[in-house]
Amino acid sequence: MKRKRAQGEPHSPLIEDYKAPRHGSLSAHDSKARTQSTGKISKPTIQIITGSYEKILHGVTATISSQPDSQSKEDFRVDFADTFLFSAHATAIRCLAISPPSSSLGAPGSRKAILASGGSDQIINLYHISTAPAQSEDAVSCFPSLGGKQVMENPRNKELGSLQHHTSTINVLHFPTRSKLLSAAEDNTIAVTRTRDWTVLSTIKAPVPKAHGRPSGDTAPYGGTPAGVNDFAVHPSLKLMVSVGKGEKCMRLWNLVTGKKAGVLNFERDLLQDIGEGRWASGEGRKVEWNSLGEEFVVGFEKGAVVFGMDSKPRSRVLPSPTTKIHQLRYTEYLADTGQTLELLAVSTEDGRILFYSTVVDIASMNTEAGTKSHLPTLEAIGQVGGLTDGLTGRIKDFEILKLISTDELDQRLFVVGGCSDGSLRLWILDCTQFAIKRVPLDGNIGADSHVNRPQTPQVGRLLGTYETGNRITCLKAFQMSEPAETASIKPLGDDASASAKNVSSSGAKSTNTSAGLDGS
Repeated sequence: MKRKRAQGEPHSPLIEDYKAPRHGSLSAHDSKARTQSTGKISKPTIQIITGSYEKILHGVTATISSQPDSQSKEDFRVDFADTFLFSAHATAIRCLAISPPSSSLGAPGSRKAILASGGSDQIINLYHISTAPAQSEDAVSCFPSLGGKQVMENPRNKELGSLQHHTSTINVLHFPTRSKLLSAAEDNTIAVTRTRDWTVLSTIKAPVPKAHGRPSGDTAPYGGTPAGVNDFAVHPSLKLMVSVGKGEKCMRLWNLVTGKKAGVLNFERDLLQDIGEGRWASGEGRKVEWNSLGEEFVVGFEKGAVVFGMDSKPRSRVLPSPTTKIHQLRYTEYLADTGQTLELLAVSTEDGRILFYSTVVDIASMNTEAGTKSHLPTLEAIGQVGGLTDGLTGRIKDFEILKLISTDELDQRLFVVGGCSDGSLRLWILDCTQFAIKRVPLDGNIGADSHVNRPQTPQVGRLLGTYETGNRITCLKAFQMSEPAETASIKPLGDDASASAKNVSSSGAKSTNTSAGLDGS
């Protein structure tokens, strides 16, 4: 029998108090334990998972090692291998999410994570993936491939089932903790699902926006209204969430303790004009992201972004030069020469670049340009990867930035994994000392020819390798794998996987129990 909540007793939070993982890194939860138990990893391996327009879910591992014949410690090579490749949805895959790893007390190879994929078919597919390679370096067996690519299948990867509690395209998936999955769709709902039994605990409903003409790029049917949640971001305290939606010139704040609306912040006309949202543009936020400390967040628009403080007041703006479309936003930390840990904002663009910005006001090279009506300072890019210099001109749909636990030569470096619409995966290595934050303010006017007066963005890092997937990538996730498990220690998941894959048709959630692996068999 459930205990009734006493009068005045606070509501139970939808997401229990737990330290949120850093975006794009599974090792944030177990890095300390892994370092104490295994020390440095000589050849770190990155697990990359991509979704595509062709409905393909593709897993690739990238093993980084030193050049055997090179005397320089700066020479590294990367070896790619396929781990799984199959058709996961009936339509295009729109988003991916990876949970923190399980807190297994056994061998490192027994740890696993939950992979969720969402598509335009209104279905969320769930999988168990191992956080360690299938075999050790001394006993690697490769399957034959007609394409000449290395294939290494992991028998620990299992399919759990599917959820069908949304009635429209799935836009966003996120695991704030291993026990909860948040999903947002174009039906204007954000669902909170418990991973223990895949029960929908709560559904947050955003209002359907009113029709105000037909903005450019509108894909709503004739007579319909653009609706749906474009993106959301959970605060590191797990008590607050920010969301942006289609057809709305505002962002919404949600209280995750009560599951109710906390406020609505409208985008002022001057703010939209500062980031290139003209009269005929939709003015809607497309991406939103919190930094690791929860002191600021950034809202991305079509051709620019605005950094907001904790007080929800705009601090600065991001305008790529030359002007181009923005596809993804990420925050990442790095260690400066002074020994201080700083944070950068990374932005991927339509013309194949990933730009890095410093959002700290007192050290960033930014200023309000003379002769403009803008009231927001403009951030200057302190570095970039990709672009015409690297021979990359296609758009980068998604990317991840990882700091690996490895040998001393790789400790102070960042690794950037980028997925392009032409089907290529690119892996860059960045030396954090190359981020030289300038203190000289910008001069010149914001306009069509503003890039003429701006200094050229320096190229940082270098390209380690490129892998052709053969599919147009729409979304990407990546994490560092733990130490490889020995062949003899590989066993079926057993009761753990069977219990997780049971039917969860109650509370509007529906699951299909299947034992098929990630190879699609």
